[in-house]
Amino acid sequence: MAEPLSIDLRERVVAAIEGGMSRRQAAAHFRVGVSSAIRWMAQAQDTGDVRPKPMGGDHRSAPIEAQGQFLLSMREERSDATLREYRAALAERGLTIGVSSISRFFARHGITLKKRPRMRPSRIAPTF
Repeated sequence: MAEPLSIDLRERVVAAIEGGMSRRQAAAHFRVGVSSAIRWMAQAQDTGDVRPKPMGGDHRSAPIEAQGQFLLSMREERSDATLREYRAALAERGLTIGVSSISRFFARHGITLKKRPRMRPSRIAPTF
């Protein structure tokens, strides 16, 4: 993943724009993208700061995390429910969430839903 450009460069671009250069001229002079110069100037005008915003992070798990209490309570009531049953229960609440998202939710919370079939007893060695 690329890293944000330096704060020093951002400050110099903003200073050049405030000094009378157009955004396009400043971008060409400092060899940065025009849209970057425009965004940096807008950020400087709005907040007075040109530091980059945090990069990365999770942006997609918020809808299912909002239903976390419901999913965990459903697990308490029916510990043998399948991921498709969880998905159907969420669909009844008006949410369309994929089975893999539900699986990742449980993995994040350290809950395994794997069902292991019972084995018949062995006469030779104990089975677990």
